[in-house]
Amino acid sequence: MSITTATRPHVVCVPAPLQGHINPMLKLAKLLHHKGFHVTFVNTEYIHKRLLRSRGPNSLDGLPDFHFETITDGLPPVDADVSQDIIALAESTTKACLLPLCNLISKLNDTSSSNSDDVLADICVHWWESIGNGFEVKVRQAIKRVGTSRPE
Repeated sequence: MSITTATRPHVVCVPAPLQGHINPMLKLAKLLHHKGFHVTFVNTEYIHKRLLRSRGPNSLDGLPDFHFETITDGLPPVDADVSQDIIALAESTTKACLLPLCNLISKLNDTSSSNSDDVLADICVHWWESIGNGFEVKVRQAIKRVGTSRPE
């Protein structure tokens, strides 16, 4: 049975723009896509450029119904080889990301044949609860397990 684009559930994935958060969310997004979800993966402009640079310019192409979108992190542009200041990034994303993300969700709902059904936000995106305000979307947290498991 084939699922059409209009009937696919649409999830917007929002990882924290921090090392160790992007790849796990990307893997989860790919699993959801494999299970029939239309996926929009949201990165900051800085992280998106780094992904393209590390994986190659075509590495994010080729998956139907899997799209990448970018929002600002609120910091001035820097060279892709320079790491961002974690404290400044945390403060800036708290202030600068919510409105662009809400605008993006609104744009996706206006231009897509399938409205965003869910927003899957990284647990470190602490302003995630505000994302659903004004939209008929469910906001869910992706729980990041920290540490290693030990046999008992």
